[in-house]
Parts: sequence; C-alpha cells; structure tokens
Amino acid sequence: MNDEREGALAKSSGTIRVGTAGWALPRQWRDRFPAGASNLARYATRFTCAEINSSFYRQHRRSTYERWASSVPPDFLFAVKVPRAITHDQRLVAADVLLDVFLDEARGLGERLGPLLVQLPPSLALDVGIATEFFATFRSMHDGDVVCEPRHESWFTRDAEELMMQHGVARAGADPALCAESATPGAWGALAYLRLHGSPHIYRSDYDSARLNETATRLRRHRTAGATCWTIFDNTTLGAATGNALELARLLASRQ
Repeated sequence: MNDEREGALAKSSGTIRVGTAGWALPRQWRDRFPAGASNLARYATRFTCAEINSSFYRQHRRSTYERWASSVPPDFLFAVKVPRAITHDQRLVAADVLLDVFLDEARGLGERLGPLLVQLPPSLALDVGIATEFFATFRSMHDGDVVCEPRHESWFTRDAEELMMQHGVARAGADPALCAESATPGAWGALAYLRLHGSPHIYRSDYDSARLNETATRLRRHRTAGATCWTIFDNTTLGAATGNALELARLLASRQ
C-alpha cells in the first residue's frame, strides 16, 4: 500500500462514524433535524456518514455524486455499494469494465468518498482463484477503502481472511449473523464496518437500548485498537434505522 494511503489511514484511525443506508428522514424522526435545502443536507447535520445503496440497483451520473458531495460538510463521507451487475450477475468474473465505469461515476464524490461496499449473494461460495483475481483487479483500479460483506459460510475461514487481508479488504460484521464469525468485522483490521440490518426481522426490527449499548462498547474497542469504525443501520423499512443511529451517536458522544 502506498505512502499516500498510509498517511490517510493515520489521519482517520480511531474515528467512529454512524449513519444509515440512504438518508431518508422518517416522519417520526423528522423534527430531530434542522431545516435544510434537502433531506441529505438536513441528515448531514446529525450524522457523519451515509451508505449509498441505490448504486447497487442502477447507475448514477458522476454529476449526481458531485451534487451529493456538495450538499454535505467537509467531514462527511459516503460509502458506496458496488453494483449488483458485478457481484450478482457477473459473480465477480470479468468485471473490470463494469468496475471502471462504476469507479469513474463514484469518484464524483471527490474527498467525500469513503469505503466501497462489495455485498456478495448468499449463493456465492468462495472460489479462491476468482476472488483473488477480482480483488487484485479492484485494487489495481482503486486504492481507497474496500469492505466486503460475504453471505456464504465458505467465506468465514482462515483462507478467506488471509485472502482479503492480502488485498487490504475489510470484512463487514453483519446482523443478523450468518454464523458466529460473521457478526464481527474481520480481515483488514484498519477498518471495522458494521451493517445492522435489523433482527429478528430483517430490515424492520428496532434495536433496543441494550443492543445499542453493546454496539457502542464494541466500537470503542475497535477504535482503541486503531481502527476506523463505521456503523450503518439498514433496518429502514419502518424508520427504525434513523432512531437507532441517533441513539448510538448519542451514546458514543456521551462517553467521549
């Protein structure tokens, strides 16, 4: 990894970011955000990051990313989900052209670009040769943070961890967890990325105070170890994500 990248890591290490998938302002939480020019501008007054999931389903013009970047403060970052055309349709094979197009678009975020998220389909078992070629290609094109959320048990082995570490790829910790190992961020330790989808009902369930306190404690441990931490709430269907993110941010701030 080059000196410029190592310098960026040194500046960001120990940061904890909390946000949601997208930046909708559900009715029950809207009065917690000041007035602003857009939902994104209002959202960015309370949170330091957001995850762009819409890029998984469709392309966005570079000018759209540029507009989003201009709507947020200088310390705000976006994670961007890699298109399903790469992860689900191509299944990581021969994806260099699609990656090049996606990266050119997402780089419209400029300095507001955070991790790129590679979420794999549940049916995609680890093929070491395919994964090695994909991540090597990805890394030859992009030197920023990359996080992978595998959803097949074959990815939670020492070989898979070593493969991702070799390419500087973090493994997301996810809830609900596929297996014990999948609940905790792993692989490249400089980035600890949590994706909380809601449990027991995925995308819908609210997290209670005990779970949020537990998450805050986990994040502090990762920060103490020198990791940059991201927590993204994806339980957005009933608006729980926004309330959970607000409460987690409060818990973290109260114990600084």
